[in-house]
Amino acid sequence: MTRKCKITGKGPMTGNNVSHAQNHTKRRWLPNVQKRRIYVPEEDRWVRVRMSTRALRSVTRKGLMPYLREQGLTLKDVT
Repeated sequence: MTRKCKITGKGPMTGNNVSHAQNHTKRRWLPNVQKRRIYVPEEDRWVRVRMSTRALRSVTRKGLMPYLREQGLTLKDVT
């Protein structure tokens, strides 16, 4: 299962750990992806979506369907 937000497309980032001695070792930063059940009043049903916490905040403020329209997505794209 990939750690990727279905709405924003956020995925893992890569870079280096840099020690005090300037040794570089590869590392990954994983996005904070949560699985949430969200009620969609337009369709009168619940949907389960894997989304980042940043997207979750936006969906809480605007609603799922308006936020998806703003991102150019449909409900089928994210479920």
